Amino acid sequence: MNPILNRFLSYVTIDTQSDPNSSTTPSTKKQWNLANKLAEELKEIGLSDVTIDENAYIMATLPSNSADTTIPVIGFIAHFDTSPDFSGTNVNPQIIKNYDGKDIVLNKEKNIILSPDYFDDLLQYKGQTIITTDGTTLLGADDKAGITEIVSAMEYLINHPEIKHGTIKIGFTPDEEIGRGAHKFDVKKFGADWAYTMDGSQVGELEYENFNAASAKIVITGKSVHPGYAKGKMINAISIANEFMTLLPENEVPQKTTGREGFFHVHHISGEIEKATIELIIRDHDKSLFEKRKVRIATIKEQLNKIHGNCIHIEVKDQYFNMKEKVAPVYHIVTTAKEAMESLGITPLIKPIRGGTDGSQLSFMGLPCPNIFAGGHNFHGKYEYVPLESIESAIKVIVKICELTATKLNR
Repeated sequence: MNPILNRFLSYVTIDTQSDPNSSTTPSTKKQWNLANKLAEELKEIGLSDVTIDENAYIMATLPSNSADTTIPVIGFIAHFDTSPDFSGTNVNPQIIKNYDGKDIVLNKEKNIILSPDYFDDLLQYKGQTIITTDGTTLLGADDKAGITEIVSAMEYLINHPEIKHGTIKIGFTPDEEIGRGAHKFDVKKFGADWAYTMDGSQVGELEYENFNAASAKIVITGKSVHPGYAKGKMINAISIANEFMTLLPENEVPQKTTGREGFFHVHHISGEIEKATIELIIRDHDKSLFEKRKVRIATIKEQLNKIHGNCIHIEVKDQYFNMKEKVAPVYHIVTTAKEAMESLGITPLIKPIRGGTDGSQLSFMGLPCPNIFAGGHNFHGKYEYVPLESIESAIKVIVKICELTATKLNR
């Protein structure tokens, strides 16, 4: 079997689903199974200073093989947890060689089909080897493809000492899928001048902009009175919750926005007459528009409180910010990745992330960190897939970035 494919399969068949309701780090004990395996594997391929801390953060070093002591120290980072949105238990990958561009039957018994009629990105990969799920779990290419790429690239550099490079740091994190991947990442210990997360999607993606993000919890307190005698007395928290949602702009939702357009997204609602709760997220690439969105929900609260009494309480929490603010001053790190792709015949797709990334938090922690493609598609569900050739392309990009960084021309 192809050694890169074998490595990827060995990772995705280990369940590492994270849990947002857990307060531990990692959030699930099963993440340790892959974390410990990775730490041992990094030692086996010859990396130095391999460490795994009490929270399962893994770091390692590939020492410089160049006499030039001015080469910057760069890093590559990926996460080993998988999304809690869909099962990661008993992942059973299917290997589709020489994909013919037609429907792929993931699960005949349940009639689950991965079709290019719906997922037209598939047609980019005719003739390639596609790795899919069996229709009952996610695959875990997010972000075990990224881990595969980093480990394989480091192994390649070790086996090809003729490629000169500076000191390379690698880091693997737990709990990225629940927004905590960077929370306990020791930037000082990592010791890189900048880094790249290998956590994007299709070949060529190169991202250094992401949403500014906040969460909001709206709690409405009502009064329950017998409906036959409720006039002027009942305060129905469910009805007020509905009023609140109808006052949000109807076209500024995920399903109606794209590119740099922001949105409000109600993702949870629960209630009865005496209490209703709305949970939503606020997203915008533009910082000023992001702040206006937070003001918008505060204004709705005030408007409804004047009508119904002071029955609405809102708690807003900032989650992460647009890394562009921290990456733009060192834009050469994006240029280097772009040049690496172009030298390999890959067209860079520089676009904003409609989401977040560990790289955002790390950038604000002092480690500028753009995001590079890992190759997968349809993350967090049963239709997830990744072409083997995309993983191989990402490995080549990592190697080329290391090589370019070692030349004075690219600093």
